[in-house]
Amino acid sequence: MKEEVIRIERYEPCHRKEWDEFVETAKNSSFLHRRAYMDYHSDRFADYSLMAYQGERLVALLPANREGNVLYSHRGLTYGGWIMPLLHFNVVVMLQVMDAAVSYLKADGISEMEYRAMPHIYHRYPAEEDLYALFRHGAELTVSNVSTTIDLRCPLHFNTGAKSSVACARKNGVIVGESDRWADYWQILSQLLKERYDATPVHSLEEMQLLKSRFPEQIRLYAAEKDGELLGGIVIYSIGGVLHSQYTAATPQGWQYRVIPAIYQHIIANAGKDSRYLDFGISNEDRGRYLNEGLVLQKCGMGGRAIVYNTYKITLR
Repeated sequence: MKEEVIRIERYEPCHRKEWDEFVETAKNSSFLHRRAYMDYHSDRFADYSLMAYQGERLVALLPANREGNVLYSHRGLTYGGWIMPLLHFNVVVMLQVMDAAVSYLKADGISEMEYRAMPHIYHRYPAEEDLYALFRHGAELTVSNVSTTIDLRCPLHFNTGAKSSVACARKNGVIVGESDRWADYWQILSQLLKERYDATPVHSLEEMQLLKSRFPEQIRLYAAEKDGELLGGIVIYSIGGVLHSQYTAATPQGWQYRVIPAIYQHIIANAGKDSRYLDFGISNEDRGRYLNEGLVLQKCGMGGRAIVYNTYKITLR
């Protein structure tokens, strides 16, 4: 029997049910790829997600957005890349999918693809077929950001400095746990970002509350309090088997009491029981060229070690 060729289609709202059903069973997907998450910021990103079919069977998805003549594997997500099924899919099919996608994009006037590969810790089963397909298309590595990650199956002990921070928080009567004080925390976070970077959170409070209402089990706030005053917190996304630190902030008094390591210790001891990794997030600026060494050392002091978030560019000739 002749093998059916790969056909590429643009995602449209009428595909929502089919898209979400595929995401539910894929080997490298999470709630980030559900349309209820992706579409909340549709006003900021012109969706150009792709769906690859072999005959009538959907075999891969690419969450993506378009800016001019450049296709980005979706800039509104923590990471990008093709979403692939566990069964009836292999590197041969991936090559065909990438070939078909490149032809489709060129025909629609796109001259460049910026592809943010998914770090392997977010795979439920090995899923690096796309990296080989990138190589075959002459992809150039353009960004390499270092993140710091704990293997929760065998976490390393906190070093002396991190242990001292936890002891300081306890000595000062700090209480740590899950919190629903989103508005209070967003005020702390916003003030910190404004003072340090003259920036605002990527998500507004209203957006975060909306996402929390849609994904209550996957999005959680862990916070430190003393005498009812919120001192700091960490927003955690539960992405497959990974706890990803999304936002971290503290008040001046919170930094004085060194509450952040105490919150992380609580997360590792409690929220980490059903997860495989805790990913602190990247410590880079300038597309990976600048490394915040002090920040990396703090994360390593809590038992983290390096993984990378790589971005590749394909020039469509």
